[in-house]
Amino acid sequence: MEYAEIGIIGGSGFYDLEGLEEAHAVRLKTPFGAPSEKLMLGKLQGRSVAFLSRHGHGHYLNPSEVNYRANLFALKMLKVEYLLSITAVGSLKEELKPGELVIPDQYVDQTYKREKTFFENGLVAHVSMADPTCTALAQLAFRLAKEAGLAVHLGGTYCNMEGPQFSSRAESLANRYMGHSLIGMTQAVEAKLTRELEMCFLPLAFVTDYDCWHQNEEPVTVEMVISNLKKGTTEIKKLLPLIIRELPRDRASCPCAGALANAFITAAPMIPEKTYKKLELIIGKYIKSRI
Repeated sequence: MEYAEIGIIGGSGFYDLEGLEEAHAVRLKTPFGAPSEKLMLGKLQGRSVAFLSRHGHGHYLNPSEVNYRANLFALKMLKVEYLLSITAVGSLKEELKPGELVIPDQYVDQTYKREKTFFENGLVAHVSMADPTCTALAQLAFRLAKEAGLAVHLGGTYCNMEGPQFSSRAESLANRYMGHSLIGMTQAVEAKLTRELEMCFLPLAFVTDYDCWHQNEEPVTVEMVISNLKKGTTEIKKLLPLIIRELPRDRASCPCAGALANAFITAAPMIPEKTYKKLELIIGKYIKSRI
């Protein structure tokens, strides 16, 4: 079986990973369907890495069509422990300027069309999302980005809208009034599923626009996003090897690694055999059998 310690999900404008040694593609089947694309495996900074394009090469999946569970479960099948999620976002705050990198630490999920948990069909688990990102990784990435000369901000709330339409002006102003920092269409569900998989989650959000609230700026367009993404993609690709090189070799002390320890509420004998087999990869270290 293939193996990767580190997973990277690339968003809009980020469809491949440069500098990957021993690169080869694998296509995995998961109990939750097919991932967005083949996964590209290889070595970066001497560490085993798996890269996945969230929207597929050519960007043919809109944010609501992405099979987030299949994407994340496929990475779990590869034994990924660290997940770096890259996304393009709109800014809801004056100080978060287009062209800058934000490492959010909170999410508000406004989506309603997506599957958001692996636990269903006779098995209930309530994982804590109080701190949805890995604090240690966020601090590491922030330090390295600053040292590399990037304009970067640590912390902030990412509001996850459904999409694929951009916000109305009223929605944009309402989200600002609520105190949110960023508006995007993808990362909140990834944060939830990654926590259920006990991976360390590091979000890297590149600001491409001011949504449509800013009176002195044009409302966001695809052309605007793509133009600003070119700069962001270049900067993030330079940052990734720096982060990967310094990722801890051992994360046993990280709370992310034990996120499921006290999450299960269903009695083991009540778990249907089919559900147990489907989720054994996730739950096996806590629930050895249904008896």
